[in-house]
Amino acid sequence: MLRVLAGLTLAAALAAFAWGTTIVGKAALGQALLERAWRESRATGAAVKPWPWADMHPVARLRSVAHDADVIVLAGATGRTLAWGPGQLDGSARPGDAGNTVFTAHRDTHFAFLAHVQRGDVLDVERVDGVRVRYRVNAMAIVDVGSLALRAHGDAPTLTLVTCYPFDAIAPNTPLRYVVSATIEAPAA
Repeated sequence: MLRVLAGLTLAAALAAFAWGTTIVGKAALGQALLERAWRESRATGAAVKPWPWADMHPVARLRSVAHDADVIVLAGATGRTLAWGPGQLDGSARPGDAGNTVFTAHRDTHFAFLAHVQRGDVLDVERVDGVRVRYRVNAMAIVDVGSLALRAHGDAPTLTLVTCYPFDAIAPNTPLRYVVSATIEAPAA
């Protein structure tokens, strides 16, 4: 009986490990395919899908040099989109335009670097049309998902990054969100 229990425990542990590696592997593979679509979108100005059946396309590239982060951002913030990369919330402003640009991603893959972001850090965003915008982080907050209200409009261009919290949580679908706010600094060099 003890051997059966040990075997079942080992099988469960291996299954959990395989599931976790699949998520990380999918995120890495997705970024490679998105990189190709990004280059083609930049070259042609067209919304290029990363694979023929995709229902998303690259809209921006987010970089944080201080945190070694460089991710392609996709149109839309649906569950399908977030499985492959960060998504731009529908209806939010284009980076650099007046209003709030909202990007969201998973805490354990594309936005894991947010755990180390500090006030004053620089975030560079490049749009598909080549416009580059530099933002500086001015605030971080932990917010209950039920009271999370993101303003869409405003005069100043702002960037808001949203991910689940806490970063080291084992369970998915936590009720908290980590929100990073940044204000436009200048066009990135």
